[in-house]
Amino acid sequence: MSTINCKGTLINLSTPKVMGIVNVTPDSFFDGGKLTDADAVVFQVEKMLQEGATFIDLGGYSSKPGAEFVSETEELNRVIPVVKLLVEKFPDILLSIDTFRSEVAKQAIENGAALINDISAGLLDEKMLETVAKLQVPYIMMHMKGTPQTMQSLANYDDLLKEMNYYFSERIAKARRFGLNDIIIDPGFGFAKTIEHNYELLQNLELLQFHDLPILAGISRKSMIYKALETSPEEALNGTTFLHAFCLQKGANILRVHDVKEAVECVKLMWQFKE
Repeated sequence: MSTINCKGTLINLSTPKVMGIVNVTPDSFFDGGKLTDADAVVFQVEKMLQEGATFIDLGGYSSKPGAEFVSETEELNRVIPVVKLLVEKFPDILLSIDTFRSEVAKQAIENGAALINDISAGLLDEKMLETVAKLQVPYIMMHMKGTPQTMQSLANYDDLLKEMNYYFSERIAKARRFGLNDIIIDPGFGFAKTIEHNYELLQNLELLQFHDLPILAGISRKSMIYKALETSPEEALNGTTFLHAFCLQKGANILRVHDVKEAVECVKLMWQFKE
């Protein structure tokens, strides 16, 4: 399953694609508060599209460990005007919406978004899978335990990869029962996982190909990089690029990134290798 249908266009993921991250949140771990006005958002998105991003991932609720709770109304107020703005400015944009709420997903798709990216795989809103199935858009489901507020206290596993594969099997089966066609899985680096867990996951990423679905890797500037290097998110681009190459080697189909140009170059060079 290496193609997904986005707004009537078939996107072939057998050649890896890059997804640019756009946070309209005041407290995101890397770019929190930077994109507070329309011009800044449009400028950032235009730059990412020019640099080769296939998808733009828009989020109005920071999911970093211990993130503040945001009401559904507040999330809608942050996200929907930006969806309208970006679809108007860039009619061909493939906008992914980073939300675990079915109402946010529904309104965003109705206003021109193309995919839903859910950190909870439908576990934080029981209407999510049914809603996305009705909308017939691609759905990214991530592995996590608990909520952004509680997940780090739940980072314990007897067998990490086995438990993750069980989790995905169960969530995929439930999504299929609702008639959801295009599913992408995200192992959830940094979500209810220690640094050791993250590297164990990276080392064994190809084991998730068991599900025969595209894999999205989101490691950009995360603590698994900057803590290991004893630096900061701002200093973590080089480490991010190095691990992106590793993700691609291990079978990742989409890289979700803050720095599009570097990730696109990484994909191109990796493909030279494989060719």
